Amino acid sequence: MDIDLSPEELAFRDEVRAFLAEKLPEEVKHGAAMSPTVFVEPDIGQRWNAVLNEKGWLAYQWPKEVGGTGWTPTQRYIFEKECALAGAPNLTVLGLKLVAPVIYTFGTPEQKAKYLPRILSGEDYWCQGFSEPGSGSDLASLQCRATLSEDGTHYKLNGSKIWTTHAHWANKMFALVRTDASVKKQAGISFLLVDMNQPGVSVRPLLTLAGDHEVNQVFLEDAIVPVEDRIAEEGDGWKLAKFLLENERGGSCHSPKLEYDLDQIEQAAADEPDGRGGKLADDVDWKRRVAKVRLGIQSLEMIELKILSEVAKGRAPGPQTSLCKLLASNLRQDVDLLAVDLYGTAGLQLDFARPFYGDNAPEAIHSRGAQVASARYLNSRAWTIFGGTNEVQAGIIARTVLGL
Repeated sequence: MDIDLSPEELAFRDEVRAFLAEKLPEEVKHGAAMSPTVFVEPDIGQRWNAVLNEKGWLAYQWPKEVGGTGWTPTQRYIFEKECALAGAPNLTVLGLKLVAPVIYTFGTPEQKAKYLPRILSGEDYWCQGFSEPGSGSDLASLQCRATLSEDGTHYKLNGSKIWTTHAHWANKMFALVRTDASVKKQAGISFLLVDMNQPGVSVRPLLTLAGDHEVNQVFLEDAIVPVEDRIAEEGDGWKLAKFLLENERGGSCHSPKLEYDLDQIEQAAADEPDGRGGKLADDVDWKRRVAKVRLGIQSLEMIELKILSEVAKGRAPGPQTSLCKLLASNLRQDVDLLAVDLYGTAGLQLDFARPFYGDNAPEAIHSRGAQVASARYLNSRAWTIFGGTNEVQAGIIARTVLGL
């Protein structure tokens, strides 16, 4: 695997860097840095999305024929890495990176024409209706029922979805529902696009340990979905879900963002006392901890680049994406624990006022980095759960990668 960039790729990297230096608003960058949640808040994320959409770079992972950039896998990787190293917020992943590929890969021409432009413009903000009470890691056991009307024009949905990120902001939800209970559980699932702004949909907030409102429980009571908002055929939902989750687990490069956050921690350590008259950055044990995490991030990057090389050859990401998901989740928690330990008792502050950015942000104790550290650490505990738990990923790796 050749990891050296070509002259054309180096020129593209320089173009991205120049764009970020000129167009990334400082308040957006600060807002991203002070957001303790896993997903960026819409006021930050949508503003950055609009900047990229104006440039024509928002749909950088999409094929050109459906409104994307048509970039190569290497260009996409360069773009993600440079955005991460510049401190840009993550893009709105649920619409852009999860449901959009399902729509442009499996949707009808009418579905593509209706939904893809609205994802780019921000008119539609999506949430994901997969997990249910009692159906988390065993997603195939979901019970949310979709009943087709006698005239075949629409479905009625009844059931509940849980841990639904940003459902309180979303006007659309892509959902897995059971359309046939008489067949094997994986075979009776369909993929529907649900309008959240209707009487049959209600949203209840679920606050995290850190006090953030990021996830919700969604209740569906005779909610209506026109049959033209079903993606593919009835019973194809499990196939589409596997396609989507493969994108979620391996469609992004995690290592640059982890590297950026670790760099910020190392820089801050140069100003933090070690309790013995020196600076924490010079403490041997601290340096050993940082080095261990950095080596883990560099190893993850090599795996991500290996997957990139396979995608560049026209091959699917494959089950090795589970390895990326598992490693990235553990490293995310390692980085956030370092941030808490960096600030000592100041890193234990847990202010429940939100947001931590903007004119009405609460006053920080010690520093802004210390203010966000504990909340971010608590929220990142979810990394080893969402998108498939670490235990699920280990099982996939054992069966499909190691052949055990």
